[in-house]
Amino acid sequence: MATSWETSVTESINAVYLLFSAYLVFVMQLGFAMLCAGSVRAKNALNVMLTNVVDAVVGTVSYYLFGFAFAFGGSNPFIGTSFFALHHVPNDSYDYAYFLYQWAFAIAVAGITSGSIAERTQFSAYLVYSSLLTGFVYPVVAHWVWSSEGWLSPSAGGVGLLFGSGAIDFAGSGVVHLVGGIAGLWGAVIEGPRVGRFDAFGKPVPMRGHNATLVVLGTFLLWFGWFGFNPGSYARILVPYPDAPDQGNWTGVGRTAVTTALAGSTAGLVTLFGRRLLAGHWDALDVCNGLLGGFVAITSGCAVVEPWAAIVCGFFAAWVLIGLNTLALKLRFDDPLEAAPLHGGCGAWGLIFTGLFAKEELVVQAYESGEVGVSRPFGLLLGGGWGLLLAQVVAVVVIVGWVSLTMAPLFYVLHKLHLLRISVDEELAGLDISSHGGYAYVAHPEEHHPRFYADYTSIADGTR
Repeated sequence: MATSWETSVTESINAVYLLFSAYLVFVMQLGFAMLCAGSVRAKNALNVMLTNVVDAVVGTVSYYLFGFAFAFGGSNPFIGTSFFALHHVPNDSYDYAYFLYQWAFAIAVAGITSGSIAERTQFSAYLVYSSLLTGFVYPVVAHWVWSSEGWLSPSAGGVGLLFGSGAIDFAGSGVVHLVGGIAGLWGAVIEGPRVGRFDAFGKPVPMRGHNATLVVLGTFLLWFGWFGFNPGSYARILVPYPDAPDQGNWTGVGRTAVTTALAGSTAGLVTLFGRRLLAGHWDALDVCNGLLGGFVAITSGCAVVEPWAAIVCGFFAAWVLIGLNTLALKLRFDDPLEAAPLHGGCGAWGLIFTGLFAKEELVVQAYESGEVGVSRPFGLLLGGGWGLLLAQVVAVVVIVGWVSLTMAPLFYVLHKLHLLRISVDEELAGLDISSHGGYAYVAHPEEHHPRFYADYTSIADGTR
């Protein structure tokens, strides 16, 4: 029997680990801000930086007031309680640490969506969709999968699990990335492509970002943060296994970090050579997106697959991303950061991958505290039957359906009210000067071009 002092030390270490992981996930906001800034044209850099800040600050208030309670409050399998989240947190000694960790995930979702609609969206629209996404849309999905009361949860004590399994989304391929990707998909579809993105014959016109250095910096910051995103999801790492007191959830933390690194690195390599074959040159920006696609995909099964399977995950994630980006161009779908294919497509693949490759022993460790004699559905290709894979497919379908049902009407209403997209003149001049009073850089590289100079001066002197 542990003494009160031992219990206190254990809970203190758990709280510190959870807070540290939350800080790592929050660093991803900086990473995504750098990635966004480098991926857009210089005339929109200030705008995209501000939208990343707004996603965080609006999401913080919205998630506190509504989101956390919808995600983890109450006992309803479909939706939690509402209003004032911290009144509904579990009653233990590190409630606030748990809230902060979940908050860091919530504000990441809005940032994903902003990448798909960058360079052409009114600033007020960001305020509206960020509030709804972090306060309601995302938390409902989190409740389904991550709350022990959720109808998709794999942690319901073996009672009422969907297909006897529940859907395994350990750190959020579906809950976070698929939600953000599908929201961005609808925003980009309803807005339409940027001016000049496709020519009169429908062929894509390159609109490359202005700063590859920021893109690479952002990618490495995101990689760093992912070590809080995935291993940090072992929220209570010092909980011992009942049948093996010398082991516990902490035994999976290191392996989860390894699977994360392997999946991302494999996807980056495959994208490097795949794009070399397709485009005829080496492209650092494509590699960065491939790397992130691998991270997105492994996020679902990072704790329940072996390292070799993570390599398989990353390999196919790269081709999912390349294939969806090729399809997007054929359909004249414009996504400046490839956010919808990357987070949506690779997020969906990550859920399916888990249903194919999850190892039974690791599933029991993650969701049954390593109890001896417990049997659960696991990966189909490892002999675990169809239960887990079917649950994963259901998760993909209902997440896509829920986000579409909520976010598509929102973007459509904003569009009809002329609150979604900026005017053609403002887009040509750039959001920085048209909406924020000046460019991000003192020496703006495009302002010397006659067309942009004319737009700049006409807006600045009030004649347009």
